[in-house]
Amino acid sequence: MLPAPDTRIDTTRPGTPAWRSSLVEATATLLAAIATLLCALAIAPGPGPAVLAVVLSISLSRSQLDRDLRGRLEAALMLPLVGLVALAVGLLLHRVPWLGALVFVAGMSFPIWLRRFGPMARRAGSLVALPFVTLLTVPHVQAAPGGRLPVVLVPVVVALLALLWVTLCHLLVRRLHGRRPPESADPVLAAPVVQGDPRLPASTRMAIQMAVALAAAFAVGFLCFGERWAWIVLTAFIVNSGNRGRLDVAYKSGLRVLGAAAGTVLAMAFSMHAAPGHATTAVLILAALFLGIWLRPLGYAWWALFVTVALALLQGFGGGSPAAMLWQRLGEIAIGAVIGLASAWFVWPVRSTDVLRRRLADALAALSEALDPTTPARGAQRFEAALEQLETVAPPFRALRRLTRRQHAMQPADWVDALAACREPAVALISEGATPGEARRAVGAARKALREPEALLPALRHLRETLRG
Repeated sequence: MLPAPDTRIDTTRPGTPAWRSSLVEATATLLAAIATLLCALAIAPGPGPAVLAVVLSISLSRSQLDRDLRGRLEAALMLPLVGLVALAVGLLLHRVPWLGALVFVAGMSFPIWLRRFGPMARRAGSLVALPFVTLLTVPHVQAAPGGRLPVVLVPVVVALLALLWVTLCHLLVRRLHGRRPPESADPVLAAPVVQGDPRLPASTRMAIQMAVALAAAFAVGFLCFGERWAWIVLTAFIVNSGNRGRLDVAYKSGLRVLGAAAGTVLAMAFSMHAAPGHATTAVLILAALFLGIWLRPLGYAWWALFVTVALALLQGFGGGSPAAMLWQRLGEIAIGAVIGLASAWFVWPVRSTDVLRRRLADALAALSEALDPTTPARGAQRFEAALEQLETVAPPFRALRRLTRRQHAMQPADWVDALAACREPAVALISEGATPGEARRAVGAARKALREPEALLPALRHLRETLRG
C-alpha cells in the first residue's frame, strides 16, 4: 500500500486541525477502497485484483488526480493505456526480472523529469507513475479462475473503478462536511532553487537520484534477496519520492525505519496470538490503512507503522506466515532506506535549505501581492496556500532544531515559525482591505533578506511585529 507521488493540494478550510482534515480524507479513501474492492472481487475473484483495487484507491486519493473535471477526464483516458503498460512491466518482472527492472526504473524516473515542463506535464507524470507504484505491492496481477474478465483487462477495469469510486466518495464527503472543492489550478509554488550547474534543473536531479536508488535497490534485491526484492525497492522509492532535499530524505528514512520496526513488533505480536480468517484479515488490513491515512499528517512514522502491519497481514492473506519473515523484512527496509539516502546525498544532491528558502520566497511573494493596493482582486488564499506548502518542508528542520539547538544558534525552523506567526495579522489586514506602507516595506525587507541567512530571522520577526502593530 503505497502513497502516490505527493502532488496534493490542500483543500481544507484555513484553521482546520490536521487530525480532523485527515479524518475526513481517511473516511473518503476507505469508502472508495471498500467499494472498489467489492467491485473487483465481483468481476475478478482472487487476492491480486483485490489488492490492486485497494492500492489504486489509496494512491488516487493521495494524488488527487480527480480534483476537477479536466483531471478526471485525463485520468479516465490515460489510466487504461498506462494500466496495460504496467501489466506488461509486471509480467516482465515476473518472467524476465532484469529487463522488467530496467523498464520499471525508467517508468518511475521519467515522470519526475517531466515536472520541469509545467502543470500539465506534472499531471501526466502522476498518471504514468501511478500504476508503476502499485507494482511494488502487486508485481503480478493474477485473477482466480472463473472471473468475468480476461486477465489482460483486469487492471484496466480496476483502475477505472478506483477512479470512479474515489471521485464519488470524495465529492460526497466534501459536500457533507462543507469542504470547498480543490482548486483546478496548480499551486503557485515553483520548483525549488538549487545551487550548482544551472543547466541541471531540480527535477532532473531528482529523476537521476530516483533512477540510481531504484537501480541499486533492484541490484541488491535480485543478487542478495532473490524473490524478496520488493521491500528493498519499495523503501528506496518511498524515501526518495517527494524529495525535498537531503535533510528531508534523511528524516523520512529514519521515520520509515522506526515506524516499520514498531509495525514489525505489532504484527509479530498479532500473528503469534491470533489466527484470523481471510475476511477478518481483510478488515484488519483496511483498518490499519485507515489509521495510517488518518495519522499520517501527525507524523510519517505513523504511516510507516500501519503500512508495515497491513503488508504483514497481506502476506497472511496470500497464504504466507508473517511472523517468520517480519524481522527479515525490517532488515530489508533498513537496506532500502540506506540506498535511498545515499542516492539523495551523493548523486547531484539538492540542499534542503534551498528548498525551504524557495518556499519562504513564494509565501512572501504571495503576501506582497495581497498587500499591494494595485492588485485588482486581493485575497489571502494564495498566501495561506503558500504557508501550507511551507509547513510540508518544516518537520525535518524542526527535528534538526531539537537535536542541534545547543550547537547552532541559527536554525532554519525558526524562519518557518516566524513567518507562520504572521498568518493571523496578515489575513486580518488583507480582509480589511488595508495596505499600510510600513507593512509592505517590511515584506520587501524580508524578501531581500532571503539572500542573507543571518539577516533573515530578524527581518521575519520585524515583519511579524509590524503586521501585529
